[in-house]
Amino acid sequence: MAASSCLMLRVIVDARTTRKITLASYPESTDDLKNVLREKLDLDKNFSIQYEDPDFGGQLVSLVDIDELPPKATVKLFFDGGSSSTSTTDSELLTDVSTPERVSGWPQDNFPVPAFSYEVEHILREGNSAFEKTGKVLQLTRDQKHDVLDKLAAAIYNFKAYPSDKELSKAAEALVTKHPCLKELGSDTGWFGWKTSIKFKMGNFRNKLRRAGCMEVAVNAGKRSKSSPDNEPSHSNIKRARRAEVNYLPDFPQGHDSSTLEQQRVEITEEVQKAETNLVVVDKKMQMTFALRRNEIITSPSPVKEILGRWPALRLESQVCAEFQRITNQNLTNTFYAELDRHSVRLMTLYRQRAAKTGKTADALAEFLRVHDLKDQHDVHTRRTTVLCALPVYLREDTSKFFKTCTIEDDSEEPDVDSSVALLTVVRELPDIAVQYNPEKISIILENEVVITNLQRISDAFLLMFGLIYALDLSYPKEMANTFEFIQKVLLGLDDGKLKPRVLALKNDLLIHAQ
Repeated sequence: MAASSCLMLRVIVDARTTRKITLASYPESTDDLKNVLREKLDLDKNFSIQYEDPDFGGQLVSLVDIDELPPKATVKLFFDGGSSSTSTTDSELLTDVSTPERVSGWPQDNFPVPAFSYEVEHILREGNSAFEKTGKVLQLTRDQKHDVLDKLAAAIYNFKAYPSDKELSKAAEALVTKHPCLKELGSDTGWFGWKTSIKFKMGNFRNKLRRAGCMEVAVNAGKRSKSSPDNEPSHSNIKRARRAEVNYLPDFPQGHDSSTLEQQRVEITEEVQKAETNLVVVDKKMQMTFALRRNEIITSPSPVKEILGRWPALRLESQVCAEFQRITNQNLTNTFYAELDRHSVRLMTLYRQRAAKTGKTADALAEFLRVHDLKDQHDVHTRRTTVLCALPVYLREDTSKFFKTCTIEDDSEEPDVDSSVALLTVVRELPDIAVQYNPEKISIILENEVVITNLQRISDAFLLMFGLIYALDLSYPKEMANTFEFIQKVLLGLDDGKLKPRVLALKNDLLIHAQ
């Protein structure tokens, strides 16, 4: 989007406030847009932005890149933090979890500490002032600490039901940074005790949600206890987001249950089977039935063929990307290609450096580069194909089970591909390494089932394969674990947790180049 073009926004602040804002030019980034909106709307809270995406029938999606925003757009603000109520009953606490679907993942920067009750906020202001003057820390009463922990637990749950130890540390550190009077003088960090208290409070908060019937935590009920000593251990086989899924197992939409959503599912199936499918209708109904679909996939795992039989729209390329967006609040296509292109020059340089050495990996990379150099090197699709096909080779992974090929004659019948996860490339002649650049078609194979076919580019196949793994809650293929982790954590930035050694080494090489 040209930086000089005019930007006209319809900004939904809350249920009662909608403003029209016109900017003479596009902000440089989403953070700059937030600063402009804070100034023009006189806002003092942290918030995230979602906009109505015309590619998805006007559905709200998170604004990640300012270039995604149309010149005339409707945006909605979602504020961080909980309510200021001092009551701590189960029903009032649960109102802090504002929507059945989360609007953003764990914050990349500082954790947004929520507002507490009026009493506690007043005491903290006085305590911070005294700490600044004398260094004296504040001792909260039991009820006051209870209020702080309740509000923190609700704020954390709005990002994640099962936060990691690192994320709990970030929340505790943010609390003490914002309110230094709460610092623990006997702790090396000043917040270790707060972290422990938050951890236990999160457990209590999940129990309250479980009793209230919230699916994301109710799915893990029935573990071993005093009343059920023979059940599996409480910490085993926990169903939770493990790949930065923002909406892992949402609750049903308000006013709907499994029976009403099942009727919507049947209507989706009927619509997909029509000669001319109305994609707008399918998208709206897929959005409505998202919770039902996730409930089936997570709580009652079934073969891929059976899942796709009930949800045939997941064979549509547009719905694979839409489902990924529902789960992660991230635009898969835009982010994947933007980051792939951003790193492609450096990756090609690393491939050439490795190819100049000796060994099987060097020889395989040299062959990819030889074919690449015979093609139009300025063509973006050629470069993407080389980068993606050579990536698992560079990471020293076995691609024989993932990249499959067959001739047109072999493809005349249902292909027999013995692989749980594979990309099948159909060619006219006996295959060689160059087939990935000019295939007749590419098919995605999951559990020996052709899920999507007639793809023309390996990059599109990779992208849709990744989206399907999220949509169907599948594990990464073991032989390609490094490659998929690189795509998830480095290219897409989903979860900055511990990286496998080879992926970490590659990420460091890319970051060195970026400096």
